[in-house]
Amino acid sequence: MIIETSKKISFGTDGFRGVIGGDFTYENVRKIAQGFSDFLAYKGFKNQDLQIIIGYDRRFLSEKFAKEFAVVLTNNDIKCILCCSPVTTPMISYLTLNKFKFGIMITASHNNFLYNGIKIKQNGRSILPLLTSEIELYIEKNQFVKVSRIPKRNIEEVDIKKEYVDYLKQKFDFDKIFSSIKGNIILDFMYGSAAEMYEKLFSKYKSITAIRTKRDPLFGEISSPEPKEDKLELLKKTVKEKKAVCGFAFDGDGDRVACIDENGKYLPPTIIAPLLVDYLIEHKKMSGKIVQTVSLGYLTKRIAKSKGFLFEFTPVGFKYIAERISEGTTLFGAEESGGYSWKGSIPERDGLITMMMILEMLSMRNKKLSEIVKEIEVKYGKSSFVREDMFLNKIITSKYSFAMKIRSKLPKEILSHKISEIITLDGIRVELDNDWWFLVRPSGTEPLLRIYAEADSNENVKNLIKIAKDLILPIL
Repeated sequence: MIIETSKKISFGTDGFRGVIGGDFTYENVRKIAQGFSDFLAYKGFKNQDLQIIIGYDRRFLSEKFAKEFAVVLTNNDIKCILCCSPVTTPMISYLTLNKFKFGIMITASHNNFLYNGIKIKQNGRSILPLLTSEIELYIEKNQFVKVSRIPKRNIEEVDIKKEYVDYLKQKFDFDKIFSSIKGNIILDFMYGSAAEMYEKLFSKYKSITAIRTKRDPLFGEISSPEPKEDKLELLKKTVKEKKAVCGFAFDGDGDRVACIDENGKYLPPTIIAPLLVDYLIEHKKMSGKIVQTVSLGYLTKRIAKSKGFLFEFTPVGFKYIAERISEGTTLFGAEESGGYSWKGSIPERDGLITMMMILEMLSMRNKKLSEIVKEIEVKYGKSSFVREDMFLNKIITSKYSFAMKIRSKLPKEILSHKISEIITLDGIRVELDNDWWFLVRPSGTEPLLRIYAEADSNENVKNLIKIAKDLILPIL
């Protein structure tokens, strides 16, 4: 069979994604698999040393796309192991730390049900951007790909969940944590593959209530398994009805998490990140550099400053955080969309590990989540955070030139505060002398602008958003 494709396949912030039947087809999956195989051959990996793990989430046809990828690798004499049931992305990442050279995950993460995608993992995290660029070149060379759909040998299918369960239970004392927390805990799996871990990890604990656990490729009433506040009404309602201690929601492939406190209040990443950092420093006695994407808040920066730790911004994309965690000197890294990692864990965001660290914090401190948040606010200030998306009629192809246009329009003061720093790593982030900030960031792949802002109150953050929009509109 000969497949002809003409549209360039490119990897975004974390892999390739496309609409099923549009850009994401069996043909393109095979083409990516062949390009990946050619890349491995060029890099000189000996076939006897290679072993690839292939996993998939609960999306429409994910298991069949995974099998097609495995067939191509097998026909290139590359040994691969196929998961026998849906898994989370962090499981695949974990297994690439010592058992497998590379991992392939079929998932579109938090995107809506129309999408699927491919992530490539190595050394416990997403492969480096330099390598994805190389793989793209090999994919592009294969304008015509000869693919036999019959594998040269049988493809082994395995259940990898036990190894991941063992890893989690080495990190956390589950029995101690769940026996010491007095009250219900609600887990919202948002129909995603993290629910596959419920039986093995949580079913024996009577304090846990799980919702949206079934496999539904359409993702029920939410249509996209993204743990954003506007999709967490059922979780909030369940937390209040059950008078629960807290609630957690996981995205479609289980690498991101959202948190609800005992009052049914959503805690944004600008609060979760400093909660975790403070716990790691004060109770785990850990130290090191604190790293976060340019779209995250100021409380972590204030914590770093108070402790004399180095602090660094990165562009948006967890791959940049993962690179810093892998270096070994970074204490903690976080992104605005709900991904976290820290020293001693895999250099990958993992919703279940993050949840367990928060639960350990609750069990150790014997306080309500809202009380711990209040303590952070007393020590480091209040945070109100908003992100708004502005849809455009065209794609902004150059983030930097767009940022420079905004920079040229900036006044000397905003809301009676001087501008202290302008950061153009990814869009333009404008920081004021009291740490309030806003960020304007073009998508680069969609006709979309993302506007972020943080201040000490809802009123002030709304004012920052308005100012950002007033700067944007004249140059669009």
